[in-house]
Amino acid sequence: METRIKRKRTRPVFLGGVQVGGNAPVAVQSMTSTDTRNVRATVRQIRKLEEAGCEIVRVAVPDKVAAAALSDIKRQIAIPLIADIHFNYRLAIEAIRNGVDGIRINPGNIDKEKLLKIVEAAKSWETVIRIGVNAGSLEKDLLKKYGGPSSSALVESALRSLAVLEDAGCDSIKLSVKASDVSTMVEAYRELSGKTDYPLHLGVTEAGSIVNAAVKSAIGIGILLYEGIGDTIRVSVTGDPVSEMGVAYAILRAIGTRNVGPDIISCPTCGRCEIDIFRLTQEVEQRLAGMKTHLKVALMGCVVNGPGEATEADVGIAGGKGYGLLFKKGKAIRKVKEKEFVTALLAEIDSMVVERKEI
Repeated sequence: METRIKRKRTRPVFLGGVQVGGNAPVAVQSMTSTDTRNVRATVRQIRKLEEAGCEIVRVAVPDKVAAAALSDIKRQIAIPLIADIHFNYRLAIEAIRNGVDGIRINPGNIDKEKLLKIVEAAKSWETVIRIGVNAGSLEKDLLKKYGGPSSSALVESALRSLAVLEDAGCDSIKLSVKASDVSTMVEAYRELSGKTDYPLHLGVTEAGSIVNAAVKSAIGIGILLYEGIGDTIRVSVTGDPVSEMGVAYAILRAIGTRNVGPDIISCPTCGRCEIDIFRLTQEVEQRLAGMKTHLKVALMGCVVNGPGEATEADVGIAGGKGYGLLFKKGKAIRKVKEKEFVTALLAEIDSMVVERKEI
């Protein structure tokens, strides 16, 4: 699918080997839910995130032990590592010295003098700083000025800290202005995008469990991406962060911002369905998790109408009781036994992936 979306060109920054902003694709980010002090558990979760398609990962740094663990974690993962800092500027400096690719700080809980010390360290180590403003932790004077955590209050907070960083000679900067209210979040990013060309990290914070998080993120992040705003995204889900990856990539594909990964089309089922389409869809989704090649994969529960209803799919299965049809671009290739649906489909997908890489 070609998109007519014209993305706003932002200045590029580099998190390790990943470019953010400029002409780079919108990157998918997540955050671990493990105790960062537990290196083994944190690395294990990050590797699962990597397998699911995560391109940038953030970890909480609540104390010195967590900050000291960052170098060990960094050595064992393949994607850029971001340290999330609240209140304690010394932890930010320690994280920078331990080799993280970026830090995220909240201007609502670090004063200017301490912020300048963080900037000095970040410049020395060429570490990217994300000014991450949240509606729940705004400066008291801005809450008083605007009567609450409005979109304009979020933007003023971000620009206030941005000015401090720029005056100190720092320009490796990302910005975010997150809120749990979708309308506030959208309005804040629109306003901020109009006032700066630094790359923006999009997200609806505290979005809830998977269904609420998917809906809120699809609306908030989706609206902004459609308007050409945003350079990285994070779908915040209460629970396993690996579940964020499917939603994030689905949003990017649906908007047409980035055609990456499998786009799985499955029928809602009806009285004609004679196979367990729900189980089939779940298994295929799990087996294809993390695949970056863009393919439309159709899983239909009717051998009569299935191929015709999914003619735009690259490949798919139209299943009936005991057997089904494996098809490409709406044309049947061969008959397949029901117990071989997944095996036959994945083999065909593997061959298509190889073909596309060779082109």
